[in-house]
Amino acid sequence: MNAADERGTAPHRKTAQHPTLSEATRVWAKIGLLSFGGPAGQIALMHKVLVEEKRWIGEARFLHALNYCMLLPGPEAQQLATYVGWLLHGTRGGIIAGTLFVLPGFFVILTLSTLYASFQNTSWLGNLFFGLKAAVLAIVIEAVVRLGRRALKGRLMVALAAAAFIAIYAFHIPFPLIVLTAAVIGYVGSRIRPDLFLTRTTGNEDAETAVDALLNSGFRRAEPTLLRSVKVLATCCGLWVAPILILGVLFGWSSVYPTVAVFFSKMAVVTFGGAYAVLAYVAQEAVETYGWLKPSEMLDGLALAETTPGPLILVLTYVGFLAAFRDPGGVSALTGGIIGATLTTWVTFVPCFLWIFLGAPYVERLRSNVALSGALAAVTAAVVGVILNLALWFGLHVLFRDVTELDFGPVAPAWPVWSSVDPLALVLALLAVLALLRLNLGMVGTLALCAALGFAAQMLR
Repeated sequence: MNAADERGTAPHRKTAQHPTLSEATRVWAKIGLLSFGGPAGQIALMHKVLVEEKRWIGEARFLHALNYCMLLPGPEAQQLATYVGWLLHGTRGGIIAGTLFVLPGFFVILTLSTLYASFQNTSWLGNLFFGLKAAVLAIVIEAVVRLGRRALKGRLMVALAAAAFIAIYAFHIPFPLIVLTAAVIGYVGSRIRPDLFLTRTTGNEDAETAVDALLNSGFRRAEPTLLRSVKVLATCCGLWVAPILILGVLFGWSSVYPTVAVFFSKMAVVTFGGAYAVLAYVAQEAVETYGWLKPSEMLDGLALAETTPGPLILVLTYVGFLAAFRDPGGVSALTGGIIGATLTTWVTFVPCFLWIFLGAPYVERLRSNVALSGALAAVTAAVVGVILNLALWFGLHVLFRDVTELDFGPVAPAWPVWSSVDPLALVLALLAVLALLRLNLGMVGTLALCAALGFAAQMLR
């Protein structure tokens, strides 16, 4: 697509232009390498790069895709990358975006798992990534403010976002249930008072809407036919099952590999509510039922996954590595560990592509359904509240060494142990906010500055 007419853009925006596949691939690789900070940081990163900097997708379309991904099992940020990649360049684009989002983190976790299994010491990793967390916190804060300002139109939308935040932060209600409730409220409410749920834009927002429409004209669309759905389902399910069958034949059905594959395949379809909603169950089963690792080793794996790029659910790669490393089934321990880690990652993420490629065409069709516009507006507001909760959770764990929960019966909000505040993390976070928002150092520059300062400071402690 040719460059957009400058008259259709807001004054502060660059001209919209549809990317080539090679250009998009480079950007997806960059996002995969910089995707620290859990889902809040990763969504913030994609919003900043794809919506603000590159102008490849408009605000409304980005939020529409995010709403759908929030309802799916599995890592919502990786699925959002797959969705946007599919919009930009069809199935190839979705595969490239989703794969590159995971690949850097996979190789980092695989390397660290090998070092951990061999030496049981990864204390140096915390020093390396200490400053990055502070920088990611600044990116998250910026994204939450920006998303809230543009998505919350009117008092009702603000109230829905606040209610969603309280529900997930204080009552720990799963966010798929929150989002579904918001959709019902929006659908019913728009029939009673449609004026409260309609998006109204003026001034620069009208110009941005025009740019969004121009961007949308370059998107790839697939008609949601029954034949296409059957093909997608058969292809993805075949790819999902194939390595299980191959490893079962090669190593025997009583070996660790089919057990690992079946267990983590089940996890892939029940991980509603993000990684933390299922990790407690995984830890219990991996430690107590299967004996793949010790409780302290599970905690070490969580620490590795939290400080490396990619979805937090990549901690399962670490678990799969240790399970096969200790029971390799006739090959070397290292070879077994690599097979186990690769198999676990495969059965965890192939379903993510299935949900997107199967459902995205239907979700795209909903965009033109006026009756559902109120539901989508309400979901967008609820998603802002959910992202605020993710940002708060991440911020608490960056700035405080110890975080507990207050106990008021059904109300149990996360709460910092104030005496455990990390002054260095606080200083770095403030420096990152200054560098990003005031000095306009840019995302990569801010990340590099904070990483260097954090590593140097930790080494001098």
